[in-house]
Amino acid sequence: MYAIVEIAGQQFKVEKDQTLFVHHLNVEQGSKVEFDKVLLIDNNGSVTVGAPTISGAKVVAEVVSPLVKGEKVLVFHKKRRKGYRKLNGHRQQFTQVKVNEVVA
Repeated sequence: MYAIVEIAGQQFKVEKDQTLFVHHLNVEQGSKVEFDKVLLIDNNGSVTVGAPTISGAKVVAEVVSPLVKGEKVLVFHKKRRKGYRKLNGHRQQFTQVKVNEVVA
Protein backbone atom coordinates (compact mmCIF):
# COMPACT_ATOMS: atom_id res chain seq x y z
CA MET A 1 0.00 0.00 0.00
CA TYR A 2 1.34 3.38 -0.95
CA ALA A 3 0.06 6.94 -1.23
CA ILE A 4 0.94 10.13 -3.06
CA VAL A 5 0.98 12.98 -0.52
CA GLU A 6 1.63 16.70 -0.81
CA ILE A 7 4.02 17.84 1.93
CA ALA A 8 5.20 21.47 2.08
CA GLY A 9 4.43 22.05 -1.59
CA GLN A 10 6.05 18.88 -2.92
CA GLN A 11 4.53 15.51 -3.81
CA PHE A 12 5.98 12.32 -2.32
CA LYS A 13 5.22 8.63 -2.82
CA VAL A 14 5.15 7.22 0.70
CA GLU A 15 4.84 3.74 2.18
CA LYS A 16 4.77 2.43 5.73
CA ASP A 17 8.16 2.49 7.58
CA GLN A 18 9.74 4.74 4.92
CA THR A 19 12.01 7.63 5.92
CA LEU A 20 12.14 10.72 3.76
CA PHE A 21 13.53 14.23 3.76
CA VAL A 22 10.96 17.02 3.32
CA HIS A 23 11.40 20.78 3.28
CA HIS A 24 11.98 22.17 6.77
CA LEU A 25 8.95 21.90 9.07
CA ASN A 26 8.81 23.81 12.35
CA VAL A 27 8.28 20.78 14.63
CA GLU A 28 10.07 19.11 17.52
CA GLN A 29 11.98 15.83 17.43
CA GLY A 30 9.84 12.78 18.20
CA SER A 31 6.54 14.56 17.58
CA LYS A 32 3.81 13.09 15.38
CA VAL A 33 2.72 14.95 12.25
CA GLU A 34 -0.28 14.24 10.05
CA PHE A 35 -0.45 15.03 6.36
CA ASP A 36 -4.02 15.18 5.08
CA LYS A 37 -3.41 16.28 1.48
CA VAL A 38 -3.50 12.72 0.10
CA LEU A 39 -3.81 12.80 -3.68
CA LEU A 40 -3.79 9.07 -4.47
CA ILE A 41 -3.92 5.76 -2.60
CA ASP A 42 -3.04 2.35 -4.05
CA ASN A 43 -4.29 -0.45 -1.80
CA ASN A 44 -2.98 -3.67 -3.41
CA GLY A 45 -4.13 -2.76 -6.92
CA SER A 46 -7.24 -0.83 -5.86
CA VAL A 47 -6.40 2.77 -6.83
CA THR A 48 -8.33 5.71 -5.39
CA VAL A 49 -7.67 9.12 -6.95
CA GLY A 50 -8.75 12.31 -5.20
CA ALA A 51 -10.35 15.34 -6.80
CA PRO A 52 -8.10 17.09 -5.74
CA THR A 53 -7.65 15.22 -2.42
CA ILE A 54 -9.16 12.14 -0.80
CA SER A 55 -11.39 13.11 2.12
CA GLY A 56 -10.68 11.24 5.35
CA ALA A 57 -7.31 9.92 4.18
CA LYS A 58 -4.14 10.90 5.98
CA VAL A 59 -0.53 9.90 6.49
CA VAL A 60 0.82 9.77 10.05
CA ALA A 61 4.57 10.30 10.43
CA GLU A 62 7.09 10.79 13.23
CA VAL A 63 9.84 13.41 13.15
CA VAL A 64 13.23 11.69 13.30
CA SER A 65 15.36 14.83 13.00
CA PRO A 66 13.86 18.34 12.83
CA LEU A 67 16.81 19.98 11.07
CA VAL A 68 19.07 18.28 8.53
CA LYS A 69 21.21 20.33 6.17
CA GLY A 70 21.55 19.21 2.57
CA GLU A 71 24.69 19.31 0.48
CA LYS A 72 26.21 22.68 -0.34
CA VAL A 73 25.32 24.08 -3.74
CA LEU A 74 27.76 26.61 -5.19
CA VAL A 75 26.48 29.40 -7.46
CA PHE A 76 29.20 31.12 -9.48
CA HIS A 77 28.64 34.30 -11.52
CA LYS A 78 31.26 35.71 -13.87
CA LYS A 79 31.41 38.35 -16.58
CA ARG A 80 34.31 37.74 -18.87
CA ARG A 81 36.97 40.40 -19.36
CA LYS A 82 35.36 42.64 -16.71
CA GLY A 83 36.99 41.30 -13.56
CA TYR A 84 33.61 40.43 -12.06
CA ARG A 85 33.40 37.14 -10.15
CA LYS A 86 30.95 36.24 -7.41
CA LEU A 87 30.68 32.96 -5.49
CA ASN A 88 27.64 32.17 -3.40
CA GLY A 89 26.85 29.00 -1.44
CA HIS A 90 23.57 27.56 -0.20
CA ARG A 91 22.59 24.62 2.02
CA GLN A 92 18.92 23.68 2.02
CA GLN A 93 17.31 22.78 5.34
CA PHE A 94 15.29 19.56 5.55
CA THR A 95 13.28 17.64 8.15
CA GLN A 96 13.64 13.86 8.31
CA VAL A 97 10.36 12.04 8.93
CA LYS A 98 9.45 8.36 9.21
CA VAL A 99 6.03 7.25 7.96
CA ASN A 100 4.19 5.23 10.61
CA GLU A 101 0.91 4.53 8.82
CA VAL A 102 -1.21 5.37 5.80
CA VAL A 103 -4.90 5.72 6.70
CA ALA A 104 -7.31 5.38 3.77
